[in-house]
Amino acid sequence: MSTTPVIARTLADPDTPFAAVDVHRMLRNIERLAARADRLGVMLRPHVKTAKSLDVAALLHTGTPCPVTVSTLAEAEAFADGGYTDITYAVGVDPHKLPRVTALLRRGVTLRILLDSTEQATAVAEAARRAGVGIPTQIEIDCDGHRGGLRTDAPALTRIGRILHDAGCLDGVLTHAGESYFAYSAQEQRQAAKNERDAAVAAAERLRAAGLPVHTVSVGSTPTAHAAEDLTGVTELRAGNYVFFDLVMAGLGVCRIDDLALCVVVTVIGHRPEYGWIVTDGGWMAMSRDRGTSAQPQDQGYGLVADLDGTLIPGLVMSAASQEHGTLTARDGAVLPDLPVGTRLRILPNHACATAAQHHGYHVIDSSRPITTAPVVQAAWSRVSGW
Repeated sequence: MSTTPVIARTLADPDTPFAAVDVHRMLRNIERLAARADRLGVMLRPHVKTAKSLDVAALLHTGTPCPVTVSTLAEAEAFADGGYTDITYAVGVDPHKLPRVTALLRRGVTLRILLDSTEQATAVAEAARRAGVGIPTQIEIDCDGHRGGLRTDAPALTRIGRILHDAGCLDGVLTHAGESYFAYSAQEQRQAAKNERDAAVAAAERLRAAGLPVHTVSVGSTPTAHAAEDLTGVTELRAGNYVFFDLVMAGLGVCRIDDLALCVVVTVIGHRPEYGWIVTDGGWMAMSRDRGTSAQPQDQGYGLVADLDGTLIPGLVMSAASQEHGTLTARDGAVLPDLPVGTRLRILPNHACATAAQHHGYHVIDSSRPITTAPVVQAAWSRVSGW
């Protein structure tokens, strides 16, 4: 299900809070990683979980459907409806969802699924035999202890591979260097990318040594995609956050603040001078509760603050939030600016995926175009919700 916001004339018009996307910055981010994948000689399979938008995806590959990664079956179904036929569902599969998977396969969509246990593999094999269709399945590899997956040397790896192969379902292996989100130097990020590649390739080699075919060797996270130097043995690279970027990625040095394409527009609704607060109508329901920069050298609170034209206001940060209230305070010796009630501001988010998920869609602006009274809204893009 997707909802499209009503197109407004400028960012001064819609009721706040709302999400806005700078298409100029977004296209620059897209082009940067596409060029890098070309240099590395590997196919890029963008993860659409951040934007969850067919309008955004249309800009990923010259306007034509490209291979994509999704995080929900709702995304897979929406993108299939939009003409996408090469989709990887990169979350461990719940056997209860397999009828939805086989329904998409019967529509002609190549939908790859993910698992890391013999129980899941057995359920997939049985579902494939009942449905009379192969269910292309990847085995998740744990390259850094971040989340799910099997270690490269896990005894279950070849057992799972055999169960899937015998049912005509084995596609390959997939890994995600989740710990790269805590790699604070370029060298650490390069090492995370190497570990990611080495784990995936080693797992693929173990399966092949057992006589099992491996077609896909898939790696990727936004930090490692931008740090990888050698992807020999890898068939595809995945990343998603890079389309919008966010303060976590900026804090890692993967991007600059000027690359952040997503913001939330809020309005000043009050002041508490005795506490040094400016109060807005954008709380954690608009920004999310994500505090991803709190573990970084520079804690950015709930987000940095810019004026409506996009110019950062020095020293002003969204330091606290309740459900529908945001609190702005000055730091680093900055003077709290005079922002009257009714002033509109942009908040740059910690985590683009979490913040975008709070909104039905995006008001689209283009920072490469001149601004008159307020940034002009070029379009309204919808986003997919649900699971």
